[in-house]
Amino acid sequence: MDSVIAIPFQFLECPNLKLKKPTWLGMPSPMVVFSIVLVSYFLVLGGVIYDMIVEPPSIGSTTDDQGRQRPVAFMEYRVNGQYIMEGLASSFFFTLGGLGFVVLERSNAPGMARLSRILHFCVAFSLIIISFVVMRWFIRIKIPGYLVE
Repeated sequence: MDSVIAIPFQFLECPNLKLKKPTWLGMPSPMVVFSIVLVSYFLVLGGVIYDMIVEPPSIGSTTDDQGRQRPVAFMEYRVNGQYIMEGLASSFFFTLGGLGFVVLERSNAPGMARLSRILHFCVAFSLIIISFVVMRWFIRIKIPGYLVE
């Protein structure tokens, strides 16, 4: 494998650059990195790339029995399509469930008081269960008759 990688460098010469790191650029704190990862997780799960390409409306509308238009947040019967608010709501609850797992992991820290550990467990399991239940509810709205017994 090394011989394959070395082939282009037999013909090309690497430039001799003397680059220095800017003095104002430092190592980001772990919380800054976590925040950037969490925000990017939220945006990717929310379908921001899909929203930029397809440009769907923020909410849709449907006609009820009396002939009036009423707003809807979920694009029913379209698994591959979404309104912007639908994607953001789903992304929020996926992120909430992910934060539940982060809190659950943090509850295992050494030296944590028993009451604090129990509160962390309760908050973590609450976030995970709320996220799970709401996402199942969203699927039932999106695809009526799915997951119904």
